[in-house]
Order: sequence, then C-alpha cells, then structure tokens
Amino acid sequence: MPSTAHQDVVETTRLWLDQMVVGLNLCPFSSSVIARDQVRYAVCDATTDAELQQFYLSELQLLLVANENDVATSLLVFTQGLDEFDDYLDVLDWFQQLLEQADLTEHVQLASFHPRYQFEGVASDDLSHFTNRSPFPTIHLLRQDQMTKALAHVSDPEKIYLDNIKNLKTLGRQEVERLCPWGT
Repeated sequence: MPSTAHQDVVETTRLWLDQMVVGLNLCPFSSSVIARDQVRYAVCDATTDAELQQFYLSELQLLLVANENDVATSLLVFTQGLDEFDDYLDVLDWFQQLLEQADLTEHVQLASFHPRYQFEGVASDDLSHFTNRSPFPTIHLLRQDQMTKALAHVSDPEKIYLDNIKNLKTLGRQEVERLCPWGT
C-alpha cells in the first residue's frame, strides 16, 4: 500500500491532470485513458543515480509488459532532488539515452513536465511554459504505438501546442496561475 505522502503526491498530480491537462484540453488524448483509469502513477523518492536508474528501468519494464488496457501510460513523479529544472533536464537526457541504448525508442517516448518548466529561447514570463508545468518533476512514459494511432487522426499536431498557448493567453495570467500555483 502506498504511503500517505505518496498518496498525497498522486492526488495532487491527479488534480493537475483534471484541472490543467484535461480541464484545459492541453492534451486531447489524455481524457480517455484518465477516465478509464489506465494511467500508472509511480512516485519516486530516490536521489542516487543507481536508485533513479533502477526505478526508471523497472517502470519502463512494467509498462512494456502490461496490457495497454490496464496500463496505457505511466507518470513517473519525482519528489526528491530534481527541484532545479537543469537537474531535472539532466535526468531526462540520461533516461532518453538509456531508452536509446536499449533500442526502445520505437516502443516508448518520453514527455517532460516540471514546476519550473521553461522552453529554451522563450521569455521566462511567457504563459507557454505552463503547458508543461506540473506540481512535481514528472516524466511521462508514452507508448509509441498509441501516440502513432492518436496522431493519425490529427491533421496538424503542431496546432495542438499552438492552440494550448492561445488558450492559456485567453485565460490570462491570473487564472492560469490560480490553476497552476506551483508553476509561479
């Protein structure tokens, strides 16, 4: 049974998904897997490289062997040591390298979320950063075949991101910050 602290982390993450990701339709593919309870929430308190690697590889293996109707996707939520965005990006890069070394990029892709997410080359106060801001540093493991199927029905995938930015700007800073207080 998960600890109370882990349950709180999962509940906060679910609230973020409900309010921001699904509520603002930031990811048009997320609502169905969330509604069917097919998202795995894996909370990691590890801080050492060996522990982080073990956690990641275990979760990757779990996703790959699970029936996609049971576990469609996994959110790896980190509670320790990745508060700084640059530290988080280093771990994200390392996990991507591990994925490539294992020849698994045709099966899994990574998506990234962080409380201080900032797109390179974009002003620090731009609302676009909130499309990838989450309450905790989070790495999303996505099944590549599911993404391929979902994107097959989208004529212009880049438009999703552009629409997200437009929607956040329409909402305005005050409302976005109210919905996403950890990202301010």
